[in-house]
Amino acid sequence: MIASFLSTRLGVALGGCALLMMTACAEKEVVLIGQREDIRPSLAGTPLERAPDADNNQSRPIQLPAQVGNATWAQSPGTAANRVANARLGAATQRLWKVNIGAGDGRRGRITADPVVAGGLIYTLDSSAQVSAVTPAGQLAWQTDLTPATDSKDQATGGGMAYDNGVLYVSTGFGRLSAIDARTGQVRWTQKLDATGSGTPLVSGGFVYLVAGDDTGWAIKASDGTIAWRADVAPSIANVLGAPAPVLANKFVVFAFGSGEILGVFRQGGLVRWQAMVAGQRTGRVSSRISDVTGSPVVVGNTIYAGNHSGRIAALDAGDGTMIWSARQGTMGPVWPAGDSIFAVSDNNQLLRLSASTGETIWAHDLPDFVKAKPRKRAAIFAHYGPVLAGGRLVVASNDGFLRFFSPQDGRLLSSVEIPDGATTGPVVANGTLYVVSTAGDLYAFR
Repeated sequence: MIASFLSTRLGVALGGCALLMMTACAEKEVVLIGQREDIRPSLAGTPLERAPDADNNQSRPIQLPAQVGNATWAQSPGTAANRVANARLGAATQRLWKVNIGAGDGRRGRITADPVVAGGLIYTLDSSAQVSAVTPAGQLAWQTDLTPATDSKDQATGGGMAYDNGVLYVSTGFGRLSAIDARTGQVRWTQKLDATGSGTPLVSGGFVYLVAGDDTGWAIKASDGTIAWRADVAPSIANVLGAPAPVLANKFVVFAFGSGEILGVFRQGGLVRWQAMVAGQRTGRVSSRISDVTGSPVVVGNTIYAGNHSGRIAALDAGDGTMIWSARQGTMGPVWPAGDSIFAVSDNNQLLRLSASTGETIWAHDLPDFVKAKPRKRAAIFAHYGPVLAGGRLVVASNDGFLRFFSPQDGRLLSSVEIPDGATTGPVVANGTLYVVSTAGDLYAFR
């Protein structure tokens, strides 16, 4: 019976096919006029969308803020109150010392936390949740391992740090936020976040703000670690390790997420006031499909600058989140504002100067790109961290083994100094000294 049924179905199918063939033979094929295009073209050989080449670059005067002899670099510079506009740094910058701070970058772990300088010490976080405090002379003061007793070091990675009033707040990939006595390294409290805690915290007004799991903004009481409130967005799987630090804009705390969303949330109560999106992508690289806001928000007056991993930098109104302008340039880190411009390392490994008011590209200079130059081996690319403005120069730390200094006016390379093993964090500057961590897990000091 089953055989008969299958035979019948097969006969119907064959008959249908024959009918279709006869019909097709009876009609003349119509060939449309025009060029044939692949409906799913390959990106192989597709040129990257770049900013204008050197022939279109402009040298514009710029009014830089005066150099400041700052003693601290306590938190992420996205919030205006935490940013040193132009830290004092000597022109002939040379390496002073290095000290190992733990595990470096490897197949299972990455360092994502920039150094923090406050209270007379330099703080670092390695790729295995170990916090180190280093003296200005390059000596270890203390080390604290934040790996939970129930876990092993290689089970999570990433994290961030912020300092406030004698306490170091540290997030880790183990989904925890810890408050540490900055002088002794003793843990005061730890809060579980039920999500990866690799984002960089912000401390202000008795609260610690943090993005965890790339889709939740947290407000945690700095005194005891209890949760005050949270703000959620739709989750996204296309994220870059380490969420950007929240920023303060007027009465709002601003969170940026892996989905490309940005929320303006009232600090008291956690009510969402506005929601914006940094959207846009370009062809040419796989990373152009990642919508994560890797260009951490930066607040200047009533404007928020933020960029994504896939080809957009946007200026938003801090009051309601409305778009002021959008530039076809992505950014791998926070922009740096100075004068009438913002500076950024783009997702195409270019150092950019954009007009702060319009987003116009004033100049763009290529940074080292592919690790291997041969076309068929172009996979890994060099990473560049920064820029920051210090000593009147733009500073970029790169994992190709160099610390580079550029002219803000026209983008010219002014000088460079070697970083053995290459950089894996952004540079920070305090007391006339620049600090950066290498891929090997060494803290370097330059002056």
